[in-house]
Amino acid sequence: MSTLPETPEIRALPVPEGLEGERVDAALARMLGFSRTKAAELAAAGKVTLDGAAVGKSERVTGGSWIEVEMPPPPTPVRVVAEPVEGMVIVHDDEDLVVVDKPVGVAAHPSPGWTGTTVIGGLAAAGYRVSTSGAAERQGIVHRLDVGTSGLMTVAKSERAYTLLKQQFRERTVDKRYHALVQGHPDPLSGTIDAPIGRHPQHDYKWAVTAEGKPSVTHYDLVEAFRAASLLDIKLETGRTHQIRVHMAAHRHPCVGDLTYGADPTLARRLKLTRQWLHAVRLGFTHPADGRWVEFTSDYPEDLRFALTALRAESA
Repeated sequence: MSTLPETPEIRALPVPEGLEGERVDAALARMLGFSRTKAAELAAAGKVTLDGAAVGKSERVTGGSWIEVEMPPPPTPVRVVAEPVEGMVIVHDDEDLVVVDKPVGVAAHPSPGWTGTTVIGGLAAAGYRVSTSGAAERQGIVHRLDVGTSGLMTVAKSERAYTLLKQQFRERTVDKRYHALVQGHPDPLSGTIDAPIGRHPQHDYKWAVTAEGKPSVTHYDLVEAFRAASLLDIKLETGRTHQIRVHMAAHRHPCVGDLTYGADPTLARRLKLTRQWLHAVRLGFTHPADGRWVEFTSDYPEDLRFALTALRAESA
């Protein structure tokens, strides 16, 4: 028995007057929440029309015209694989939540294309049952850390904890502290970076400071200065993807070792770093069960300690 191919979803909508004169890829990104790269790919594949005529990514739209897009198929669902995570430490565990110290090279949860270990998979392998709230592959995940960032994150075990912790993150009452080693010496040495962050206009895997992005606020204070770099204590007011990395790079002081965002590879090699020097050192929040304030801390892992020792020796 043959199976008929699925009919593609066609999305048709009028171009808002406020997007008059925008490029097709930029307009689609604004209207449908795509990255500009994805919108450009759809246009290049002949899947975008403007008032019935196929258009390329760089053509300009007119307010009130109709744009039609053949939507890409939904991504293939990913599943959680129960697999032990070497080096992951359980810092705290109770009926409502678990706090883990995540090692570098581990993702918070499964995602398309990721074949490595995950925090969720590690907890499943250790017999932990987490909240069923959230998408199937990220159930219980309240907040995330990048694969290349180590340190503290919490996972909800109860539905109550998931709801109340997510609320605290939305209301910005959680104390998230990171230490970041950045190139050079920020001026001023303590300050606030308030700049919106959104998808990078050219690279799907990157983020950038962009006028179309979401409000993003990062506070930083100097902890220790070296000849080539500065160690900063960073408090996040918002929690955008790659926020610290993007803000510091936009401030011309990328995290040491963060080659994705323009760090000097020579300095990274000298310090034997194979990832960005960024660690979630402290996490504090109101416990969802009894309302008491709880706080957890994490020591630097070996590779980050080595880099600091080398810099102190050079600066002596």
